[in-house]
Amino acid sequence: MEIKPIKTEQDYNESIKRIDELWGAKKDTPKGDELDLLCTLVESYEMKHYPIAPPDPIDAIKFRMEQMGMTKTDMAKYLGSQSRVSEVLNRKRKLTLKMVKSLYKGLKIPAEILLA
Repeated sequence: MEIKPIKTEQDYNESIKRIDELWGAKKDTPKGDELDLLCTLVESYEMKHYPIAPPDPIDAIKFRMEQMGMTKTDMAKYLGSQSRVSEVLNRKRKLTLKMVKSLYKGLKIPAEILLA
């Protein structure tokens, strides 16, 4: 087992290939330890080279609405009136701090997403 830092795309691809070969290795064995180390290195490389941007606040609200089977009418209790809901969801009005708090408490949408 030769573990080295992942510095290039080629190193990354080779590490992914090796992870595929080791997948399912038993924990606390040499192959299991190698798999664990490679996964940690790949995760670190991916975080640096392929960062995932936080979702758009309005898209996050719409996604949560879909998850919970909510309508625009249901959203009025979090955003104010139905017209306010339409304005927010159509990006014609920005979220206020009061709306962010309400969405965070009621729908459990992380505040850092809503404030982005």
